[in-house]
Amino acid sequence: MNKPKARRNRPRVVLGLTGSIGMGKSATAALFVKHDVPVHDADAAVHRLYNAGGAAAEAIGQAFPGSLRPDGSVDRDRLRQIVLDQPEKLQRLEALIHPLVAEESRTFLARYAEVPLVVLDIPLLFETGAERHCDAVFVVSAPPEVQRARVLARPGMTEAAFDAILGKQMPDAEKRARADFVIDTSLGFARAEAEVVALIARLTDSG
Repeated sequence: MNKPKARRNRPRVVLGLTGSIGMGKSATAALFVKHDVPVHDADAAVHRLYNAGGAAAEAIGQAFPGSLRPDGSVDRDRLRQIVLDQPEKLQRLEALIHPLVAEESRTFLARYAEVPLVVLDIPLLFETGAERHCDAVFVVSAPPEVQRARVLARPGMTEAAFDAILGKQMPDAEKRARADFVIDTSLGFARAEAEVVALIARLTDSG
């Protein structure tokens, strides 16, 4: 990784954090928070946008009839069913959501412009081209059998749904090949935390 140059209205180092479903990305993001690194969670931003009164809820309800709950919030399970295996509908949804999430990300970066390191936690970082806004990318990974076992243990998850999600994500091997840093979360929590702490020290020149 080349040493990033300082830029106005933006932290000195922006680290993109990503990983396929079931790899332990959320747990890894929590480690950065634990060690005082601000994290912008793109999926949490989507949840806010989907809430009743959120910036995306009404537009999604109009674009995808039947996708809203009675309270006006987006029913994510129902919406997932509507766009499943429907590329045109998925593209339409992404065209609604991605600009709004990007705007939240810009606001986050401006808020922490004086901080030496921040993390952008983006599940589809490579798939959406968001890596171009990062100084480095950290990919969270695990062996395929560990990933599958973790995901299928989730309530309501099926083999078909898991395979459909994987089909929309860049293969893990390609993500690892494109990453600046990789962590294998199957090696245990203590190991993961030690690697995160070492990476923070490296990127902030404090170690």
